[in-house]
Amino acid sequence: MAKGRCFQLDTKKLLFILSLAMVCLSLYTLLSDPGHVSYWNAVPSVHPLAVAQLYHKKNASYDMPTNASRTDSSGTPDATSTIATDWTATKRLPQALIIGVKKGGTRALLEFLRLHPDVRAAGSEPHFFDRHYNRGLDWYRSLMPKALDGQIVMEKTPRYFVSADSPARVHSMSHEVKLIVVVRDPITRAISDYAQIVSKTPGVASFESLSFRNGSAGMEVNSQWSPLWIGLYAQHLERWLAYFPAAQMYFVHGERLVTDPAGEMAHVQDFLGLERIVTDKHFYFNQTKGFPCLKKPEGSSQPHCLGSTKGRAHPQIQQEAIRKLSVFYRPHNLRFYEMVGKDFGWQ
Repeated sequence: MAKGRCFQLDTKKLLFILSLAMVCLSLYTLLSDPGHVSYWNAVPSVHPLAVAQLYHKKNASYDMPTNASRTDSSGTPDATSTIATDWTATKRLPQALIIGVKKGGTRALLEFLRLHPDVRAAGSEPHFFDRHYNRGLDWYRSLMPKALDGQIVMEKTPRYFVSADSPARVHSMSHEVKLIVVVRDPITRAISDYAQIVSKTPGVASFESLSFRNGSAGMEVNSQWSPLWIGLYAQHLERWLAYFPAAQMYFVHGERLVTDPAGEMAHVQDFLGLERIVTDKHFYFNQTKGFPCLKKPEGSSQPHCLGSTKGRAHPQIQQEAIRKLSVFYRPHNLRFYEMVGKDFGWQ
């Protein structure tokens, strides 16, 4: 009887061992079949790094280390990191430039564009094409922020628009770069420019004495004086059109950037090929400063206005001087309207 029970238990153990062996044999057959191996190797895998970077791309200011992709023991990128590598942030030359004009609203435009998750902009003005060109493109690239594929890198230096050498130098860097110019009434711009000069150089001569050659409003306009010379937009634009088609340039209406920032930003985003993400929900008008401020600036949940140097009070200018300057600028403005195909309505 005891022998029968022992034989029964041994039979159960034998059946279990045989079943386990069959499972192992099946797994070996499955994994050793080249067809099955090819199938499993072909299944795409998404590295968590790629998911994280895709998320941060939609949250404006994320810099991904350039060495973030995975490698194997030989230093070769891991096959599973291919997608992640595509999302690695790198420094590259700008695809768009805000080239002018001084006191036109370029700083405001740059701050507004920074709200867009697909825009990466340099902080300070590089002045590469007008002052530091001899330092080379590698130096210039080093000043740019890191950006992911699909993001636009840009910088602003308002002096480029009036610099004689800048058009050829920019064209040498890229034939396809997009150019943005913020323009405003040249008389208002000149007064704003003069107000900045006064703030930095107390005791400077009056606006009227600098604007006219004999120091009064009754004689020839001193068009070589920098605040007035910058406002000769058609003259400066001619140099740029010798290298770039008009379709590659967009002229922002400086006055409307103040009164309707969302409307102007819609046109700028269209020009840059961006989704219209920056809208009227991002702005409110500051009555004290006299221009729009940001409700939610980049990296902050608090409202933000430009610095104290923006929106400074303008000095009172004699009406006769304003009239003379209006007569002087009228033909230049009309020529500029014709060149860009847009009437800015300056009187």
